[in-house]
Amino acid sequence: MDFSLATPRSLVPRILSATPTSVSNMSSITDVFAGLDAAVAAVGELDLVALPLAELVEVLDRLETARRRATAFAYDAAAAVDRRDEQALGAKSHRIIADAVRVSPAEATRRIHSAGRLAPRTTLTGQPVPPDLPATAKAWHAGMLDGEHLRVIERFFRDLPEHVTPADAVAAETFLAEHAALLRPDQLDKLAGQLALRLNPDGNFSDADRARKRGFSWCGGQGPDGMSTGRLIATPELRAMLEAWMAKFAAPGMCNPDDQSPVVTGEPSQAAQDNDTRTHAQRQHDALTALARGQLGDPKWGQHNGLPVTVIVSATLQQLHTAAGVAVTAGGTLLPIRDVIRMASHALHYLCVFDQHTDRPLYLGRSKRIASADQRIVLHSKDRGCTAPGCTMPGYLCEVHHVEEWADGGLTNIDKLTFACKSDHKLLKPGGWKTRKLKDGSTQWLPPPHLPLRSGTNSYHHPERMIPEDWDLAGG
Repeated sequence: MDFSLATPRSLVPRILSATPTSVSNMSSITDVFAGLDAAVAAVGELDLVALPLAELVEVLDRLETARRRATAFAYDAAAAVDRRDEQALGAKSHRIIADAVRVSPAEATRRIHSAGRLAPRTTLTGQPVPPDLPATAKAWHAGMLDGEHLRVIERFFRDLPEHVTPADAVAAETFLAEHAALLRPDQLDKLAGQLALRLNPDGNFSDADRARKRGFSWCGGQGPDGMSTGRLIATPELRAMLEAWMAKFAAPGMCNPDDQSPVVTGEPSQAAQDNDTRTHAQRQHDALTALARGQLGDPKWGQHNGLPVTVIVSATLQQLHTAAGVAVTAGGTLLPIRDVIRMASHALHYLCVFDQHTDRPLYLGRSKRIASADQRIVLHSKDRGCTAPGCTMPGYLCEVHHVEEWADGGLTNIDKLTFACKSDHKLLKPGGWKTRKLKDGSTQWLPPPHLPLRSGTNSYHHPERMIPEDWDLAGG
């Protein structure tokens, strides 16, 4: 497919043809970054206020280009870390990057993924292969594209149907990369939408195309009010099933939490329907709540990590007595105590309330290697999630680790156990990471000597511990 009529090739900046300057003749990386630091410091000393507007705009443009080029090189460095053998790294590459430059693991993963599409590749036999997005890679490393430009192009190819020919895909990628050097990201997004219509005018998508796009994810964490926003991309099959469920259980009067006895079976009375003031969206939300509540805890679903497939909540007796405060679920969700109490009216087995005087068998010594359900529940309260520094994996997805290895005589005692996600658990081996318990009961992870990371504990699941109890809000 020819896009030349709409492509102002004569306007494409000459910088697109530029190639990165080799720094192999520099004495050392230290010298390179010393020069970079000096240049940045010199720029910071410029009197920008005194510049005429035309020159000030030029400074903005040059600074933006420099920033973008530096970003491209930072992505390359992230890809270089990712190419290292995981066994040699002793940790997941995205976690090393996230901790080193203080970005979220999700952002580190995104950088690795993007860099992988913009870097040259090699075949299994060692033959060089161009980047997955060659024209975009050239503009990216020349400093012509922002991260938003890159995401527009990546999203375009993510949503491209499989029947588009490779030749058309190459032409489209070149077209978008050239225009990205001239347009703002929002303008490029509109152009990409029109190009997608040109390539797929009939809107034909295969089952594989649809299946590739399906998914559900939370859009960030909880808000200050505890509410969460999610994004669902549903297949036709899931939408059809949800429609059928909603037709019954999202009808007026059904599954209404405001009723003293919500109707979840049979038909609601006329009074229940008339008194239902919920919006359509609220009724659908409550219908989904009823669907999940009806399945969780059902024995037919078996167990997950030795516990029923249900909500696990950690709370204190004081919180329950006062009906105030916030509890924490094994998934890391903050749950108001009033909600915990209301949920407990439906099921008691998921609520974890314990104290130091319990008679439950938490100390099993050498009698059992596998942690009991009681111990797992205590760990959900103590650790809340993986204890490896910086790991965000919640307790639902963690395994129990013996801080003192069972094979070396370690005991299956609650004060000798900790949570570790599957990937971090694999790192705890001879010559790899080690763990030990500190006096406060937290688990310290110690990296192997070859890994340039510090030992530490994980505060991600316990942000309240980083704020002193006697901290004065007014005085800091």
